[in-house]
Amino acid sequence: MATSLAEIEEKVRELSQDDKATLVRLLIGELDGPPEPDVEKAWIAEAKRRHQELLEERVKGVPGEQVFARVRELVAR
Repeated sequence: MATSLAEIEEKVRELSQDDKATLVRLLIGELDGPPEPDVEKAWIAEAKRRHQELLEERVKGVPGEQVFARVRELVAR
């Protein structure tokens, strides 16, 4: 017997926050499909480069609170 969307929604509401987050990541992965190796390698290289810049103090990090405040300000316009 097929499970209806309403039944799935009911079961999802019963999940813990952690399980819901895991489910969301799984579903997004299903929509996106497998990562392309070249793209994933490029993102890893970029993350390492940015991390090195922070370690060498060539750039300064911005606290998350400031980033989100700026985003809220821009969205409010």
